[in-house]
Amino acid sequence: MLIERFYHPWLAQASYLIACQSTGEALVVDPHRQIAIYQQAARRAGLRIVAVAETHIHADFVSGARALAHSTGAQLYLSGEGAQEWQYRYASQDGAILLHHGDRLPLGSVLIDIVHTPGHTPEHLAFLVTDRAVADRPMGMLSGDFIFVGDVGRPDLLDHAAGHLGTKHAAALQLYESLQATASLPDYLQIWPGHGAGSACGKALGAVPQTTLGYERRFGWAFQQTDPHAFVQSVLTDQPAPPPYFTRMKQINRDGPNSLPDQTLPMITIELLTDALANGALLIDLRPSDEYANGHVPGALNLPYGPMLLNWGGWLVDGQRSVVLVAPAQQAEDARSELALIGIDQVIGCIEPETITEWIASGRPTATFLRRSAAELRPLIEAGATVIDVRRPAEYAAGHIPGSQNLPLGQLVQILQQTPPAQGPVIVHCQGGGRSPVAAGILAAHGWGPIEEMRDGFMAWDGTVVGP
Repeated sequence: MLIERFYHPWLAQASYLIACQSTGEALVVDPHRQIAIYQQAARRAGLRIVAVAETHIHADFVSGARALAHSTGAQLYLSGEGAQEWQYRYASQDGAILLHHGDRLPLGSVLIDIVHTPGHTPEHLAFLVTDRAVADRPMGMLSGDFIFVGDVGRPDLLDHAAGHLGTKHAAALQLYESLQATASLPDYLQIWPGHGAGSACGKALGAVPQTTLGYERRFGWAFQQTDPHAFVQSVLTDQPAPPPYFTRMKQINRDGPNSLPDQTLPMITIELLTDALANGALLIDLRPSDEYANGHVPGALNLPYGPMLLNWGGWLVDGQRSVVLVAPAQQAEDARSELALIGIDQVIGCIEPETITEWIASGRPTATFLRRSAAELRPLIEAGATVIDVRRPAEYAAGHIPGSQNLPLGQLVQILQQTPPAQGPVIVHCQGGGRSPVAAGILAAHGWGPIEEMRDGFMAWDGTVVGP
């Protein structure tokens, strides 16, 4: 048997290839949209992808299961469990086989046993993997969003992300019962989870790639809860707010993701950019924050190329809106591929960073802001400047600059639509200077300012702190 894990660090998401090497048959579980990596891995190992499956309808990325099955001719397997409303709507037209609790999926000498594990979602499945060439009991579990390293899947996403208010307590109880149902499985069972640290699909996911059921029974908080009501209270407490794009992901993955465009992203001129912006396009500036602060197109959103692109793109970018990228051509292509993972498909073009220099030189409207240290900004703060703290509420509650306003970055656009702009000096900061340049551009676009940004953040603030 062969198992290969594919981990996308910006999504904190894991997918897996399971194969019988004697027959060359391979199964891919929970693929994302960049399907070429699975096909390349199969070719390297001399395998044929004959099956593609999902543990559940994902909320945090667009599934690549449909596209991979189409591309390879593999059989698509989807969950047939759960309420009718959250059944896969494209299953019949794609010839998918619906899996139910107790089903078995043979893959040469490898056997996959299907276990219904509701809680995170009603239709959630886990896959027990047995290498029958050497054993008659399972080696591991592809646990999806059921069991993580040190945590379990959150049961409140249908409440928050899908509008099914009032379902989270029942889902939490289902999750407790699913955990109890693992009692017959051996301690040595390896757990291969669908996410790692940084994912919003749980609240305290570990950073190591896998665990064992026995380890989680001994040290995982969820297995220590023997009272179902106490478990429900614990699992629902302090869950992070899910990004708004989760709602679209659930619908897209339920109804069937579309194919991605295969044409090269066009490079556009200043004139075409002006027309696109006039027609409502969003300009995403992928340059480093220092370059963005020194001069950018007013209203452009600064998401420096890197993990922030997906971390905050899902919070701040409307997936239905046309997008133009500021980046060199290859980086723009890479960024388009990454944005597509979270359903931002309407990328219509890109402009080179040098074009921004031409924009500024032409006398067109240009926005700038200063990036200064906490020490340099102290006199302004002590003189009564407006201070905007864009950290999460929990960070703000743990300690903040006296008199500052907490406007979390994820909700900033919605808040500003209902809040009159502050005039005069406005200082914006986060914890370490990663989020605040993004917020500075958003504040300026809504008429706040002049803006100054605390480049080293609250962690460098050494003055009076208000806290708990």
